[in-house]
Order: sequence, then structure tokens, then C-alpha cells
Amino acid sequence: MSVRIQNLDAVAPVMATFSVKQTASIDDLKDANIGEPVELTANGEVGPISNGGQLLGKLISLTLEDGDDGQRVATVQVGGICRLAISATIPTFGNSVVGGTAGTVKQAPTVASDPAGGNIARGTVLDVNGATDCIILLN
Repeated sequence: MSVRIQNLDAVAPVMATFSVKQTASIDDLKDANIGEPVELTANGEVGPISNGGQLLGKLISLTLEDGDDGQRVATVQVGGICRLAISATIPTFGNSVVGGTAGTVKQAPTVASDPAGGNIARGTVLDVNGATDCIILLN
């Protein structure tokens, strides 16, 4: 009998819903963003993660359709284990992440002293798949 490979994706997910941030009355999140990391942009609003931004979680779904600007609600995985795309600087096992480029996360920088409100790094990297993606515990 062989050892069964662990599938850690989506273990114990914690989901939350948020309004979608808009720019010039157009939603900043579209169906193409599903599966990407997002950040909190304002009170109760989420948008695409910015380079160096604080990870809120993984966009799981959006209500309605892309043309329904201002009416959509985003479901975001804010806890549990998930898989996210990565970019340089590639995260390493056991460390935390921040926003990368184009819908990715990257290794959180070393912080000499935490800023007001605390360090923005989030999660614990459990596994890294080359330069493609990582499995992260959203803690």
C-alpha cells in the first residue's frame, strides 16, 4: 500500500463576504480574479492585492455577473489553508507573505520594527511549488 499524498488545499476554510471596491463606478474585481489574493481596501470592501499589500485572503466567488458593477458581493477565504500564485521574491517554507505582482503573493520583507498597527505580513507558508504557487495557512 502506498502513502496517500496529502491535499491541503481548502482545509478548514473560513469564508466571509465583502463589498467590491470600485474605481470610477466600475468594480475592481471581475470573474477573472477568482482564485487570486485580495486585500481589504476600505470598510467592508475588497480589491485586488497591491504589490506589498496586506493579504486578506483568496477570492472564492463573486455574485451576479461582470457587468453588474456596484451590486456584486465577494466571498473571500479568510482562514484555513489555500493555494495562491507566487512571484519574486519566492516565499520560503515557514515564512509569511505580502502582495506580489499581478494577482500573486511574495515573501514578506524583513521588518526592522513593526509599523503602527503591526506587521502587514500574513500567513504561514506550508509548501512551495517551484516558482508557480504556494500552500499557505491563513492564520
